[in-house]
Amino acid sequence: MTRLVELEATGPRKLEPSDIDDEKGDVAVCQCGLSDSFPFCDGSHRRTDDEDDETTYVYEDGQRREVERVVTADDGADG
Repeated sequence: MTRLVELEATGPRKLEPSDIDDEKGDVAVCQCGLSDSFPFCDGSHRRTDDEDDETTYVYEDGQRREVERVVTADDGADG
């Protein structure tokens, strides 16, 4: 499984004491790239449980779709 994720942040996020969950006493960091509260986990990864290992997905506006082909900036470059 692969997943296309676009992030707006361009640098590291420094965690502040206010980032600690008062109830749980911890911070969960998003590793799927889908969280609405990125870089913090909000449970969005649960939507990926049934992804197929051989398929590339993109999530947009809360919807998942399969990606037919991925084109990178290097594709077609003279070299």
